[in-house]
Amino acid sequence: MQLTCLVLATLLAPLGRVAAQTPAPPPALQPALQPALHAARGQRRVLLVGAATAAGPDFKRQQALLAAVPDQLRARDLQVLAVLYDELSPADRQLAQRLGLRPPAFGVVLIGKDGGAKRSSARPLAPADLFSTIDQMPMRQQEMRRRGQQ
Repeated sequence: MQLTCLVLATLLAPLGRVAAQTPAPPPALQPALQPALHAARGQRRVLLVGAATAAGPDFKRQQALLAAVPDQLRARDLQVLAVLYDELSPADRQLAQRLGLRPPAFGVVLIGKDGGAKRSSARPLAPADLFSTIDQMPMRQQEMRRRGQQ
Protein backbone atom coordinates (compact mmCIF):
# COMPACT_ATOMS: atom_id res chain seq x y z
CA MET A 1 0.00 0.00 0.00
CA GLN A 2 2.87 2.38 0.84
CA LEU A 3 4.47 1.70 -2.55
CA THR A 4 1.16 2.48 -4.29
CA CYS A 5 0.85 5.75 -2.38
CA LEU A 6 4.48 6.64 -3.08
CA VAL A 7 4.11 5.95 -6.78
CA LEU A 8 0.82 7.87 -7.08
CA ALA A 9 2.28 10.72 -5.05
CA THR A 10 5.32 10.75 -7.32
CA LEU A 11 3.15 10.80 -10.43
CA LEU A 12 0.68 13.37 -9.14
CA ALA A 13 3.13 15.65 -7.32
CA PRO A 14 4.12 17.66 -10.41
CA LEU A 15 0.48 18.59 -10.96
CA GLY A 16 0.19 19.97 -7.43
CA ARG A 17 3.47 21.85 -7.70
CA VAL A 18 2.34 23.58 -10.87
CA ALA A 19 -0.87 24.74 -9.22
CA ALA A 20 0.85 25.90 -6.04
CA GLN A 21 3.90 27.38 -7.81
CA THR A 22 6.21 26.01 -5.11
CA PRO A 23 9.78 24.86 -5.71
CA ALA A 24 10.16 21.21 -6.66
CA PRO A 25 11.43 18.86 -3.95
CA PRO A 26 14.32 16.54 -4.77
CA PRO A 27 13.22 13.66 -7.00
CA ALA A 28 12.04 10.51 -5.24
CA LEU A 29 14.03 7.36 -5.77
CA GLN A 30 12.41 5.03 -8.27
CA PRO A 31 11.54 1.69 -6.67
CA ALA A 32 13.12 -1.35 -8.29
CA LEU A 33 10.78 -2.74 -10.92
CA GLN A 34 11.11 -6.45 -10.23
CA PRO A 35 10.35 -6.27 -6.48
CA ALA A 36 7.45 -3.87 -7.10
CA LEU A 37 5.87 -6.26 -9.63
CA HIS A 38 6.50 -9.24 -7.36
CA ALA A 39 4.78 -7.46 -4.44
CA ALA A 40 1.77 -6.59 -6.63
CA ARG A 41 1.25 -10.10 -8.03
CA GLY A 42 -2.07 -11.51 -6.90
CA GLN A 43 -2.93 -8.25 -5.12
CA ARG A 44 -2.99 -5.42 -7.66
CA ARG A 45 -2.93 -4.70 -11.35
CA VAL A 46 -0.02 -2.49 -12.41
CA LEU A 47 0.13 0.12 -15.13
CA LEU A 48 3.73 0.68 -16.15
CA VAL A 49 4.24 4.15 -17.58
CA GLY A 50 7.61 4.14 -19.31
CA ALA A 51 9.56 7.13 -20.58
CA ALA A 52 13.08 8.45 -20.86
CA THR A 53 12.23 11.23 -18.40
CA ALA A 54 9.23 12.52 -16.48
CA ALA A 55 9.43 15.71 -18.55
CA GLY A 56 8.22 14.11 -21.79
CA PRO A 57 4.87 15.30 -23.17
CA ASP A 58 3.37 11.78 -23.41
CA PHE A 59 4.45 10.99 -19.84
CA LYS A 60 2.91 14.24 -18.59
CA ARG A 61 -0.29 13.59 -20.56
CA GLN A 62 -0.63 10.10 -19.08
CA GLN A 63 -0.08 11.58 -15.61
CA ALA A 64 -2.84 14.12 -16.15
CA LEU A 65 -5.27 11.50 -17.47
CA LEU A 66 -4.71 9.24 -14.47
CA ALA A 67 -4.73 12.08 -11.94
CA ALA A 68 -8.33 12.81 -12.93
CA VAL A 69 -9.59 9.33 -11.95
CA PRO A 70 -8.01 8.25 -8.62
CA ASP A 71 -11.20 6.60 -7.32
CA GLN A 72 -11.53 4.48 -10.46
CA LEU A 73 -7.88 3.41 -10.22
CA ARG A 74 -8.43 2.37 -6.61
CA ALA A 75 -11.69 0.55 -7.42
CA ARG A 76 -9.80 -1.61 -9.94
CA ASP A 77 -6.87 -2.28 -7.62
CA LEU A 78 -4.63 -0.49 -10.11
CA GLN A 79 -1.17 0.68 -9.12
CA VAL A 80 0.56 3.14 -11.45
CA LEU A 81 4.31 2.71 -11.63
CA ALA A 82 6.55 5.26 -13.35
CA VAL A 83 9.36 3.52 -15.24
CA LEU A 84 12.03 6.08 -16.06
CA TYR A 85 14.48 4.20 -18.23
CA ASP A 86 17.64 6.07 -17.23
CA GLU A 87 16.98 5.24 -13.57
CA LEU A 88 16.54 1.48 -14.07
CA SER A 89 19.10 -1.15 -13.20
CA PRO A 90 20.21 -3.27 -16.17
CA ALA A 91 18.05 -6.17 -14.90
CA ASP A 92 14.97 -3.95 -14.53
CA ARG A 93 15.58 -2.41 -17.95
CA GLN A 94 15.63 -5.92 -19.45
CA LEU A 95 12.43 -6.80 -17.55
CA ALA A 96 10.72 -3.63 -18.82
CA GLN A 97 11.60 -4.60 -22.39
CA ARG A 98 10.35 -8.17 -21.86
CA LEU A 99 7.04 -6.75 -20.65
CA GLY A 100 6.66 -4.62 -23.78
CA LEU A 101 8.24 -1.25 -23.04
CA ARG A 102 10.67 -0.01 -25.71
CA PRO A 103 13.26 2.40 -24.29
CA PRO A 104 13.72 5.24 -24.93
CA ALA A 105 10.20 5.58 -26.37
CA PHE A 106 7.14 6.35 -24.25
CA GLY A 107 4.91 3.38 -23.55
CA VAL A 108 2.34 1.97 -21.17
CA VAL A 109 1.84 -1.67 -20.27
CA LEU A 110 -1.03 -3.03 -18.19
CA ILE A 111 0.04 -5.96 -16.00
CA GLY A 112 -2.72 -8.19 -14.62
CA LYS A 113 -2.89 -9.57 -11.10
CA ASP A 114 -1.46 -12.80 -12.53
CA GLY A 115 1.70 -10.94 -13.55
CA GLY A 116 1.08 -11.12 -17.30
CA ALA A 117 1.07 -8.20 -19.73
CA LYS A 118 -2.54 -7.56 -20.79
CA ARG A 119 -2.34 -4.44 -22.95
CA SER A 120 0.28 -2.06 -24.22
CA SER A 121 0.32 1.23 -26.07
CA ALA A 122 2.95 3.57 -27.46
CA ARG A 123 0.63 6.55 -26.80
CA PRO A 124 -1.04 7.75 -23.60
CA LEU A 125 -3.95 5.49 -22.77
CA ALA A 126 -7.34 7.08 -22.08
CA PRO A 127 -8.79 5.95 -18.74
CA ALA A 128 -11.98 4.72 -20.45
CA ASP A 129 -9.93 2.41 -22.69
CA LEU A 130 -7.83 1.21 -19.79
CA PHE A 131 -10.85 0.53 -17.60
CA SER A 132 -12.67 -1.23 -20.43
CA THR A 133 -9.74 -3.62 -20.80
CA ILE A 134 -9.62 -4.27 -17.06
CA ASP A 135 -13.38 -4.67 -16.71
CA GLN A 136 -13.38 -7.40 -19.36
CA MET A 137 -10.81 -9.51 -17.47
CA PRO A 138 -12.26 -12.63 -15.83
CA MET A 139 -10.74 -11.79 -12.44
CA ARG A 140 -12.25 -8.30 -12.56
CA GLN A 141 -15.62 -9.77 -13.52
CA GLN A 142 -15.44 -11.94 -10.38
CA GLU A 143 -14.50 -8.92 -8.27
CA MET A 144 -17.45 -6.93 -9.59
CA ARG A 145 -19.87 -9.80 -8.90
CA ARG A 146 -18.50 -10.18 -5.37
CA ARG A 147 -18.86 -6.44 -4.78
CA GLY A 148 -22.30 -6.30 -6.43
CA GLN A 149 -21.15 -3.90 -9.16
CA GLN A 150 -22.23 -5.75 -12.26
